[in-house]
Amino acid sequence: MSSIGRISELAGSGPALLAADADWPTIRDWRRKIREKLIAQRVAISAEDRSAWSETIGRALTAALEPYASSLIGFYWPFRGEYDPRGVLTAMRERGSRLALPVIVERGQPLVFRLWSPGSLMVQGIWKIPMPESGEAVFPDLLVVPLVGFDGQGYRLGYGGGFYDRTIATMPERPRTVGVGFELGRLETICPQPHDIPLEQIITER
Repeated sequence: MSSIGRISELAGSGPALLAADADWPTIRDWRRKIREKLIAQRVAISAEDRSAWSETIGRALTAALEPYASSLIGFYWPFRGEYDPRGVLTAMRERGSRLALPVIVERGQPLVFRLWSPGSLMVQGIWKIPMPESGEAVFPDLLVVPLVGFDGQGYRLGYGGGFYDRTIATMPERPRTVGVGFELGRLETICPQPHDIPLEQIITER
């Protein structure tokens, strides 16, 4: 079966493998189709399941962040049905952590992180995601990273912009990384490429 044939089959049924020799344009198209499917599934999670799964994730995320109570932690504002980490991170702030949110300055460029606290003045960025209006760039010690999909090797499927990979690769010191998402995003592989950077830890409701 050709690579294109396997892509079509995968998009309709779930995780599968591309041909071993699939080129980047083929993999990129495959990722786009899988991304669309996973986001649709995530948005459709029932309120009951979302609440139960989020509670489980919250406990695991709190435990994972325990060693970083006095650190600078970068996190994300939830978007399109993502797990909402704000309660956990706000509790970390009350224990001494400083918090930062990402700012997309320009497509194709690394993210910039700015300090955030409850009450910070926010503006809408690209995709209408709230971000701090102003502030100097900071470099988090740890990043809590949202997942669309992920695999057992720690590789992340995001929204296709490459922002996190590009940011981590260009930071003065590589931060620790924790990916957070729902188990429905688990894939056999994301077909990682040289520019993909695996996360150190991934947390789901399982």
